[in-house]
Amino acid sequence: MKQTLEIPIFPLGTVLFPDGLLPLRIFEQRYLEMTKVCIRDSAPFGVCLIREGAEVGALAVPHTVGCTAHILRWDMPHLGLFHLVTEGRDIFRVLEQWVSRTGLLCGQVELDEPAPALALPDAFRPLAQLLETIIGKVGAERFPAPPRLDDAAWVAYRLAESLPLEAGLRQRLLEARDPLGALNEVRAFLQSKAVTV
Repeated sequence: MKQTLEIPIFPLGTVLFPDGLLPLRIFEQRYLEMTKVCIRDSAPFGVCLIREGAEVGALAVPHTVGCTAHILRWDMPHLGLFHLVTEGRDIFRVLEQWVSRTGLLCGQVELDEPAPALALPDAFRPLAQLLETIIGKVGAERFPAPPRLDDAAWVAYRLAESLPLEAGLRQRLLEARDPLGALNEVRAFLQSKAVTV
């Protein structure tokens, strides 16, 4: 049976994948309160791509599939501002959502069962080599450690985060939960840009 829980939902203009690192600057009051509670309780919040609206101001309408975010590190350089480094963990589907009295979107979500690790097929080895090059150029600190270049999902999701894919495509890759399909999509994107892999 799948696990359900109630979590705050943070609509963003980006897609968070399992194991992905996402730095955030938190300054809106409703999200400052959310952050304090998540830090105090070591609790996750949900990140969902915005379907309609914007990150700041009026509450945006998110997609119904997202990823839980856990706060790894935080800093408060001054009152009213948090700097966070979060890590994606579990893909979820929103079953029900509501707005709290503080204006925070909350949801009852169903967590996906973690998929068993899938070894990277040899046909996708060039994509792992490309990712290794990207990690070397961008900096290993911007990626979850240790690198798992033999894990199909890890390679697919890190490439989806690193390459300039449209947010809608990233969302489809998250929803599909299919590492080999994601690797095929990434390879097709690279080929469309005349990058041979």
